Amino acid sequence: MDDSQYNSQIEKIASVILKDKISLDEQDENKLKKYHDLAKKQFHLQDESAVQIVNEAFLYLKLKGSDSADPLQHGDQFGAGFS
Repeated sequence: MDDSQYNSQIEKIASVILKDKISLDEQDENKLKKYHDLAKKQFHLQDESAVQIVNEAFLYLKLKGSDSADPLQHGDQFGAGFS
């Protein structure tokens, strides 16, 4: 899969997250299951890949919604582990 296809998948999951108005800090596995199942069904992904793409969709939305914060300097706010 190329980068543009992968990014498109992230954006599709992100649009559903926005539509549902779910918190970008959501940790409840029962609520996140909807997005994992969507990724598995729509993109034919396995469990681990579905979780990864959903996590990246949440991270994408957090970064997109930030006030131009530099993720390298403020990575801990996003749980990205940048140092």
